[in-house]
Amino acid sequence: MTITRTVTRAAIAAALTTALGTGIASTAMAVPAGPAKTGTSQTATAQQPGDGWTGEGGLSLSPADNKRVDDYVENAERAERAISPQVRAAAWIAGAEVIGFENRLKSPDSLKRKVATSLREHPGQSAEAGLATLGDAVRYTLQWRDDQYTDGVTTAAQVLSSWGNDSTKWSNTWGRTDGYRGLNTGWRAPRSGQLFEVQFHTPASKWAQEATHKLYEEQRLPGTSPERKKELQEQQNALFAAVPVPAGADRLTAPAAPRVPAPLG
Repeated sequence: MTITRTVTRAAIAAALTTALGTGIASTAMAVPAGPAKTGTSQTATAQQPGDGWTGEGGLSLSPADNKRVDDYVENAERAERAISPQVRAAAWIAGAEVIGFENRLKSPDSLKRKVATSLREHPGQSAEAGLATLGDAVRYTLQWRDDQYTDGVTTAAQVLSSWGNDSTKWSNTWGRTDGYRGLNTGWRAPRSGQLFEVQFHTPASKWAQEATHKLYEEQRLPGTSPERKKELQEQQNALFAAVPVPAGADRLTAPAAPRVPAPLG
């Protein structure tokens, strides 16, 4: 049974590599997922064409910068339609569960908040420069059982790399004694150039991430006192310390870039 499954996956992997390489699977595999959630949050201010943007904490964007973010969102949504089939196929080949696929696109309001925060923290920076650093406008989470995790991550990362996605970030914190435990990776899609994030989790590390999210959000607020920030960090450390580390997870490294054959003649 195991041998049949392995051979079948290898055969399908080869077929998908050919299909995705010619662009065939980009549309053929995108149908089952349904639309992504991209609506603005309840705290967002209603915008009219040509308006700027105003958010919480005095954050704002000029009409021109707001338009730039809207254009970026449109391009990210278009790119996602080609990226998602590859990520879902890589997850299937590697035996992973895709978690929260409906949230694969970050909301426009969240992206505007990130750009506005970046502009505030870096006076003189352009909105384009802020947008260029956004690696999670399109994002995914893949999850395995502890005993399948290390082999699964290796396979999924190799598959994504073999399909031309460049590894831009590999943040492996499984070996840390304090704080977040998991593997967050960044990629650049070959055709659109769109950056996207893939998080690799176990059920326990994903639970800890969600359990600490509100603590992390409070910690990063400008008005949070140093004493409270320390307390919040200690609470996060305690939750992540209880997450088991899968065998070999702390030694996982980014896949090597595929070798491009030299031209003949």
